[in-house]
Amino acid sequence: MSSITRRDFAVSAAAVAASAGLGLKPSFAQANYPSRPIQLICPWGAGGGTDATARIVGGLLEKEFGQPVNVVNRTGGSGVVGHSAISTANPDGYTIGIITVEISMMHWAGLTQLTPKDFTPLALMNEDPPGIQVKSDSPYKTVQDLAAAIKAAPPGKFKASGTGQGGIWHLALVGWMQAMGLPPNQVAWVPSNGAAPAVQDLAAGGLDVVTCSVPEARAMIDAGKVKSLAIMAPKRAATFPDVPTLKEAMNIDYSTGAWRGFAGPKGLPEPIAAKLTAAMKKIYASKEYNDFMSSRGFGVVWDDAAGFATFMDASDKQKGEAMKAAGIAKT
Repeated sequence: MSSITRRDFAVSAAAVAASAGLGLKPSFAQANYPSRPIQLICPWGAGGGTDATARIVGGLLEKEFGQPVNVVNRTGGSGVVGHSAISTANPDGYTIGIITVEISMMHWAGLTQLTPKDFTPLALMNEDPPGIQVKSDSPYKTVQDLAAAIKAAPPGKFKASGTGQGGIWHLALVGWMQAMGLPPNQVAWVPSNGAAPAVQDLAAGGLDVVTCSVPEARAMIDAGKVKSLAIMAPKRAATFPDVPTLKEAMNIDYSTGAWRGFAGPKGLPEPIAAKLTAAMKKIYASKEYNDFMSSRGFGVVWDDAAGFATFMDASDKQKGEAMKAAGIAKT
């Protein structure tokens, strides 16, 4: 009888030890995170603004954690490929990514079922509002002058560009038209392969307006060929303090922008997510990050995980409404 008791006790003790060991492994791993290299996925190509932002943050994360942070560009599908790779990664903190405003647009366009809710938000670290750019010798000296001319003109007379059909800068124009009580197509949209060629076309006289971010138009502004009349933001940009907001210039309370933040796959353990958010907050406050972003004219903005989640929900709703108004939403 006593031998059976000892045997039962030994089996029970082993089971308890095993279960305790299993229970300790996740918490031990989380407490010692990161203990190996981290992969940071960028859904857009090397050399662009998102890639540059990913690399400065990745480099500073590497210093903070003492582990390599490898930026991997996973491009394709208008951003779908990279965003999918982030959302479907193992939720252990060793694959995270930079996600962009397109995640609040792609599903409305019918490109994917992914939405902002398919991620664990970590931090919002950048937003660039669109400016309203015209040619330097344009007769429109203020955004009020331009708006009055647009209202008085027949639909489609004015032509604008800045990105492809349904891109963020197209939706910015649609939102501005709606905010003025005009039809979404009051200004005709001419699709382009990005802001740079659109601004060049504007300077050459082929367009009336370009609604891209002011940093993207900076080269032509500095060259004296283009001017920015207003930005669609709650406050003036620190890097372009002379450009008024729509609220200041027209009393229109409309703002939008292209944004970049960091996230992991859904289900990322809270202790790991909290470590990443805390590290990114230190990076956001650092001189290195701010100098880097300022040198490129990129806007810096901070929201923690909860704030970023709320921000993305609002962005998703706004972009959906604009895409429906423009007749380009598929869902």
